[in-house]
Amino acid sequence: MNMVSPPRQIAADAPPGLRVTMLGLRGFPNVQGGVERHVEHLSRELSHLGCSVEAIVRGPYVNKNADREWQGIRLRRLWSPRMKGLEPFVHTFLGVLHAAWSRPDGIGPAFFTPLGRMLGLNVVVTHHMANYENEKWDGFARAILRFGERVGMRLSQGRIAVSQSLAERMSKNYRVNVRTIPNGIDPPLRIRPESVLQSFGLTPGRYFLTVARIDEQKRQLDLIAAFARLGQTGWKLVLVGGADYRSGYARSVEEAARATSGVVMLGVQSGKSLAALYAGAGTFVLPSSHEGQPIAVLEALSYGCRVVLSDIAPHREIGADGARYFASGDIPALAEQLHASCQDDGEPRLSEVEQARIMRVHNWARIAESTLEVYRAALRKK
Repeated sequence: MNMVSPPRQIAADAPPGLRVTMLGLRGFPNVQGGVERHVEHLSRELSHLGCSVEAIVRGPYVNKNADREWQGIRLRRLWSPRMKGLEPFVHTFLGVLHAAWSRPDGIGPAFFTPLGRMLGLNVVVTHHMANYENEKWDGFARAILRFGERVGMRLSQGRIAVSQSLAERMSKNYRVNVRTIPNGIDPPLRIRPESVLQSFGLTPGRYFLTVARIDEQKRQLDLIAAFARLGQTGWKLVLVGGADYRSGYARSVEEAARATSGVVMLGVQSGKSLAALYAGAGTFVLPSSHEGQPIAVLEALSYGCRVVLSDIAPHREIGADGARYFASGDIPALAEQLHASCQDDGEPRLSEVEQARIMRVHNWARIAESTLEVYRAALRKK
């Protein structure tokens, strides 16, 4: 949820900047998650456009001694319980109350859109994915998530979706206008990956890479099972990412990785280490059952990685040149695509033209400008 008030002029002929509160994320910088990456980069670019941005972050993910400002963005650390399901609910509620006191021009928590409106706040909701379809949630949690989507779409003053299919689905279900604004990525770091890969025991071009939170919808267990079917290929499988909670699924992934030769779990990586892993990967793989628009796939493409992706609409919409697809959950089909990718060993990576297209479509500066248009339209509605 994002909230939006124009405090100042940044130039004589420029429109006033807005006061925006970002709400509904764990935190940043260096906190894993697509929403977290989205808000981190969008906030930075909105700040460059003259907006005053505050991000409300969760206490367990941001050290209490950390700086309260990052690249011109105020970080407001609020307490939240470390409990799956309850954590975002409580934190968002507290965040809306904080916004009611600080009075930004706009905020964005879907479930608490009615409360935000009652408190006189402008609410703009960015829909990243239909999270209630994630198999980890029980029936009650799914009902709550669906309710949040419904009130967010119907009662907010502005609506954004990160993929075209999601925007069309929301427009059809709730008969509202939803603006499609994609996720973005920064230009790839120009880096020689050999030394970093050597420290991880990896050979350039001889490993599959996946970058995702350890979570049921990311289907790391499917990927490990498919990789095990390949036998002795000389390739490794590298899993980057961690689990937010010590769940049964996370333990199962760790056990399967230990039991499968060639699987390497590296935990959360960022900066030059993550850049080196992208730059040296033979193939990037994401077998997710559900996505919004995965930033990890966009980043992999920006580094020229070939990709193997589950055949879901958000992956297809990216339109990656030469991508291999398989039905989500079909382990034999995934194994076939991994095997075929091994046979491509030595083939050229993604063309520079295709990499440039990805960077052009998913440019954060353009995305921020489009987002600011939605914020201004929400203010005009009020």
